[in-house]
Amino acid sequence: MVDLKATPYNLDDEGVKWVEETLASMTDEEKIGQLFINMGSSRDPEYLKGVLDNYHIAGVRYQKANAEDIWEQNRCLQDNAKIPLLIAANTEAGGNGAVNDGTYVGHEVKIAATGDEKYAYELGRISGVEAAAVGCNWSFAPIVDLNNNWRNPIISVRTWAQDPDYTLKLSLAYMKGIMESNIMPAAKHWPGDGIDERDQHLSSAPNWLSVEEWDATFGKVYKGLIDAGLPSIMAGHIAMPAYQKLYNPDMKPEDIMPATLSHDLTTKLLRDKLGFQGVVVTDASHMVAMTGAMPRREVLPTAIMAGCDLFLFFNDPDEDFGWMMDALKDGRLTRERLDEAVTRTLGLKAKIGLHTTAREDLFPAKEEALKLIGTDEAKAVAVEVADKAITLVKDADKRFKPLPISPETHKRVLIVPIEGAPNPMAALGGGDGNPAERLAAQMRERGYEVEVFETLLQKAKGKGEEELAKLVMSAYEGKAPVSNITDNYDLIISAAKVNGLMQPIERVYWPSTKGTMDIPWYVHEVPTVFISFACPNHLPDVPQVKTYINAYDDKDYTLTAVLDKLEGKSEFTGVSPIDAFGGLPDSHI
Repeated sequence: MVDLKATPYNLDDEGVKWVEETLASMTDEEKIGQLFINMGSSRDPEYLKGVLDNYHIAGVRYQKANAEDIWEQNRCLQDNAKIPLLIAANTEAGGNGAVNDGTYVGHEVKIAATGDEKYAYELGRISGVEAAAVGCNWSFAPIVDLNNNWRNPIISVRTWAQDPDYTLKLSLAYMKGIMESNIMPAAKHWPGDGIDERDQHLSSAPNWLSVEEWDATFGKVYKGLIDAGLPSIMAGHIAMPAYQKLYNPDMKPEDIMPATLSHDLTTKLLRDKLGFQGVVVTDASHMVAMTGAMPRREVLPTAIMAGCDLFLFFNDPDEDFGWMMDALKDGRLTRERLDEAVTRTLGLKAKIGLHTTAREDLFPAKEEALKLIGTDEAKAVAVEVADKAITLVKDADKRFKPLPISPETHKRVLIVPIEGAPNPMAALGGGDGNPAERLAAQMRERGYEVEVFETLLQKAKGKGEEELAKLVMSAYEGKAPVSNITDNYDLIISAAKVNGLMQPIERVYWPSTKGTMDIPWYVHEVPTVFISFACPNHLPDVPQVKTYINAYDDKDYTLTAVLDKLEGKSEFTGVSPIDAFGGLPDSHI
């Protein structure tokens, strides 16, 4: 059924025996429990023990906290689990994906912009060291989607590149780095995001490529990873109608299903055609692209029958567990498929060595573990990445030629914060709001006179409806002379930070007025530089800008590196791994 001696498990006789004997000893309830990965609602030991006793879960992907608390949680989980657990983290950008005090090395697109695969390896290595220190043994990374649509809100900074060969190269380097700490990577999001411009958290968002186009791009990436021994894959709630149609020529539009619910995509294509025999876990089961396909009581067994081995997150544990048990009893979930799924999960646990390692030795003692988190060596890599990644995407200002700047040539500076649509989830992306004030502080230390523009959004906070309407109209009606700008500023910097986390767009959010300072309309009046400190896809929204920089994040050391490059103290060496011009001719002008 599953060849545990073959790739990616490569188990010896002892490992195979453990898997087979463990499977044979399990009750139906324990097997059903091994289909679930829990998102814990508490770190209280009694809660954790209750989940293990009542639902027999295969593993967890927990909510982050500081390293000491996560160490305690994972120690409790492994000490009390009948079968040792898979403990996952989202180490997409560093050890900060495992613990709050872990090292942020850089989002994947920032790593890719360095042009050097060694930093993808370093991202994996540092992620692995820090996550393993607190007991993680599984990571929902790397992200191997392809940035083919500048409007896509999910990809943004969260994948390497547009080119499949470069994406494969960096993904392999990351995989090598993280597996050195015995953490199993799960590449995501099968069969590939970055084509549609919607967000599968909120709606359907298929991959619309033809069979031939997919084979040459996403297919090349996944096949390369599989051949290299990739142990697990996260299936996205992403449909791919072309391949479904290939396997079912009579398919109707209503038959289009996300990969998590499609036997054609996750068994026929991934398993049979590409030869992947590792573990497949679903993406989070609360996303609308999954829940919108069918009733939840049907979603649960359908995902496993489609070829997924693990179901990510309970909604209501009693309800979900009961529905999966009902499906086993009435035949919608077959025993053969259940045993196959559990065998793969046990095989992955044996590959990690969970079957032979004493529970107390699964990760370091707390004092030793905490020393591995946020080391100076790891932080130095992050600083190095920032210096090499910052990208001068466009330098076409023939009128002002603003670079390099200095307090002598550009003394008076206006920094204009550029933000996205109000988004309550944006805080989860990290940072402390727009970096304009912190950038201003650094520039003042270097001798510049800096003013930070108060945006309409900032002025509107706390205003009543009538007062807000008056504010908007006065901004629209009360235009000022251009000389107010040209006589008072030697340089204007648009500082953009737009976090589109779990929102359908990741675009700049202009005020309802025209011609205010928020929008860089004045590029022919005063030297203007637009810097994105997050999403790298803003140039199509400001094609008139002649000097455009992607910094990828707003860490303080990134701001310092940006200023050094603006002043000519260091070179711009970053190479954009995506089409930052959005394929639009006017973005180049």
